[in-house]
Amino acid sequence: MLTVQKLRVEYKENPIGLDVRHPRISWQLHSEERDVQQQSYDIQVSAGPDFRSLLWTSGRVYSDQCAHVELKEPVLRSRQRYYYRVKVWDLEDRNTEWSEAAFWEMGLLEAEEWQAEWIGAPLSLLAVEAEQCPLVRCTFHVNAKPLQARMYVTALGLYEMELNGSRVGADYLTPGWTSYSHRLQVQAYDITDQIEAGGNAVGAWLGNGWYKGNLAWDNRKHIFGDRPALLMQIHLAYADGQEQIIATGEQWTTAAGPILMSEIYHGETYDARLELSGFSKAGYDAGSWSPVEAIAHSKEILVAQENVPVQKIEKLQPLQLLLTPAGETVLDMGQNMVGWMQFSLEAARGRQVQLRHFEVLDRDGNVYTDNLRKARQTVTYIAKGGGRESYEPRFTFQGFRYVQLIGFGGEISLEDFTGIVLHSDMEATGSFTCSNPLINQLQHNILWGQKGNFVDVPTDCPQRDERLGWTGDAQMFIRTSAYLMNVAPFFTKWLKDLSADQLAHGGVPFVIPNVLGDNGHSSAAWGDAAVICPWTLYQCYGDTRILEQQYPSMQGWVDYIRGQGQDEFLWNTGFHFGDWLGLDAKPDSYSGATDTDFIATAFYAYSVQIMRKTARVLGRTEDELHYAELYSRIKEAFNREFITPSGRLSVSTQTACVLALMFRLVEGPAKKRTVDKLLKLLEESKYHLTTGFVGTPYLNLVLSEAGHTEAAYKLLLQTDYPSWLYQVTKGATTIWEHWDGIKEDGSFWSKDMNSFNHYAYGAVGDFLYRHVAGIELDEAFPGYKKFMIRPQPGGDLTSAAAVLETMYGRIRSEWSIGADQIEVSVSVPPNTSAVLYLPNAVLDRVLESNVKLEQAAGVHSAQQLEQEVQIMLGSGGYSFKYELEGQLQ
Repeated sequence: MLTVQKLRVEYKENPIGLDVRHPRISWQLHSEERDVQQQSYDIQVSAGPDFRSLLWTSGRVYSDQCAHVELKEPVLRSRQRYYYRVKVWDLEDRNTEWSEAAFWEMGLLEAEEWQAEWIGAPLSLLAVEAEQCPLVRCTFHVNAKPLQARMYVTALGLYEMELNGSRVGADYLTPGWTSYSHRLQVQAYDITDQIEAGGNAVGAWLGNGWYKGNLAWDNRKHIFGDRPALLMQIHLAYADGQEQIIATGEQWTTAAGPILMSEIYHGETYDARLELSGFSKAGYDAGSWSPVEAIAHSKEILVAQENVPVQKIEKLQPLQLLLTPAGETVLDMGQNMVGWMQFSLEAARGRQVQLRHFEVLDRDGNVYTDNLRKARQTVTYIAKGGGRESYEPRFTFQGFRYVQLIGFGGEISLEDFTGIVLHSDMEATGSFTCSNPLINQLQHNILWGQKGNFVDVPTDCPQRDERLGWTGDAQMFIRTSAYLMNVAPFFTKWLKDLSADQLAHGGVPFVIPNVLGDNGHSSAAWGDAAVICPWTLYQCYGDTRILEQQYPSMQGWVDYIRGQGQDEFLWNTGFHFGDWLGLDAKPDSYSGATDTDFIATAFYAYSVQIMRKTARVLGRTEDELHYAELYSRIKEAFNREFITPSGRLSVSTQTACVLALMFRLVEGPAKKRTVDKLLKLLEESKYHLTTGFVGTPYLNLVLSEAGHTEAAYKLLLQTDYPSWLYQVTKGATTIWEHWDGIKEDGSFWSKDMNSFNHYAYGAVGDFLYRHVAGIELDEAFPGYKKFMIRPQPGGDLTSAAAVLETMYGRIRSEWSIGADQIEVSVSVPPNTSAVLYLPNAVLDRVLESNVKLEQAAGVHSAQQLEQEVQIMLGSGGYSFKYELEGQLQ
């Protein structure tokens, strides 16, 4: 039976507070049959869940589109809830029942709809340099229980709302980190169940966050502003049609709260003796509180929540309690995680305890915090006494595996401590397992690196005094991240901040949001995130709108590059990070040996290639021709500058070979020589990489695509330094910043730059999914509408399995090798098709579910290629089995 399921609006399930004027609807089909395709659909939009009074209907639309169907015609109103449902017909003209109703709800669409005023604590109460976090509150009366209640809220800094003594929502670190001068997100909450007839009270905690607190490594503060402030508006709708609005304004009052210090980097200090218990309840005595001050700040920059919110995702219990040789008491969480510790204790009034968070023990097994630099990562709690009390921070997060306990004394119970894992609430979409446990741990480490560094923005690291949205790291990892989780809303929001912070001449800051100023911008491979990231989202999710929205930014970046070089077709000027942390770097240098003008020109060519494709997708024919010509000229210039007449690369490094091949800058004999040179360099290094941030993401991909999959496996499976699995053998639970963050003798790479949770080198996950498991998209059919499954067994692996949840449903690729045969099982979602390649197979020996291919339902065609069998598949689940013909290549 064919059904419609998983209805989404702008990637989200039943969202409230949208400001997208023409939202896009997506759905999936479910069927146990094979070869199911959508022929047509009908969408209905209604003001109520019973669909008795339709606001709009598409009618029957003959199209197989079921992802990002844009609602262009309905005129949407602020705060209106819209219900929708979908019916689908297949190619045999069989229709589904109507799907279950889903909904979305609009937020405040115009700045003029905000009656609320920005408010904050007066400077007389809270000096600019004071660390203590303010509380604000207000009471209001409700004559009757409302039919519906919504809260719209944002802040300068961070906020946590309470209503009638209970927390509002499950989101943390709100309103998130954006380019605060240009864009500030607003969250919307359904508070209907929290409103009471009669007296009510609303209150808020305010924190420094990214807006006012310490950012970057030079101890800068107040980068965006020097006062936390709140903007909140409650809308109550009653059964008789009346409405009531409660908003921030001069009637609110404020007091200093029990949080004495709260900083993203440094942690939180909390004095429970200063708690103002019940301050968000109607009966609270606020006679000693002071009036708030109105703060002048724009409302024109307000936008609805775009990213998925940061939430508590999971909990971890400590594995063990350690007593170090130095006498330190330490919790081992067993996992390098990001979030905070929730703990309980009984202590005398005024007793102070501390939790000091860090990533690794030193070689002697003692606490090691040097790699945190100036970040203190310390939570201090002062007990109020009188019984058991519990605490967890509000406006900070830490990156850690270990927690030093100071001042707790006595017998410590592990049950009193819980690790709260915090990150943006992205849908998990991918998994990978294989027969090699070290590779499985590597996959685990990649995933946890993403968890820890996708806390509202894609950060480089989550622990030291940095935690910034480095553009280069993001573009290197985005494809891998899109396998593991649905990152479309996450990067859509971040890319809008990139556009907002992009310089007038098109240059792109090193970090987004930009906290480094105008001098820190426009390195090759870093600024190219402006082009690579939107294109990757389009490929992975079929999202054309992201290309439309980012097109001016993408153009601006390429125009900037063109204006930089002494030759407009080469990029040979300016500062570049180069092949950052490449192992072929000169002594005392962080940048690898590959010439920066080689890297810059290669990425220039790559970004122009993408611009040509983007222009074609968007129907910009003149632009497409322009970028095609520009790419041709850049490629010619690259070949003149960096390739000798005999076809040899003038830059003899692994990274140079990788970039030339990955970006298709060499052809014919030059391509062959480049492949041969890369293999020779690998042989000379005994199949160990020397690549840094720029070359590593593409290294295994290039080898496999050049027909040298076994060389890629040799690299992947190395366990000594430098390799991915070296970290695993050293007990890593996330990806390290340096290949030898911990050396063989237990010493460390450095104090100043040695993160043990740094996702960039986790980009090898792309190889695991695309080549080991073989799941690869078809660029002409983005979002996996049509895709390839081409498993490439190798090394010592005897099996591998990967799952990817796409916009259309679940793709699965699984293979296992027996003594003389191989089994391959795949799943193709309804309304999609796939091309399967079976390695080392002979056509007439392949069986699908124990029948010959010509008898198998859903198999459209099959043909013998040189070393594999190609099979065209419709949707469904399939199981293939065949005897191996020779050795797997």
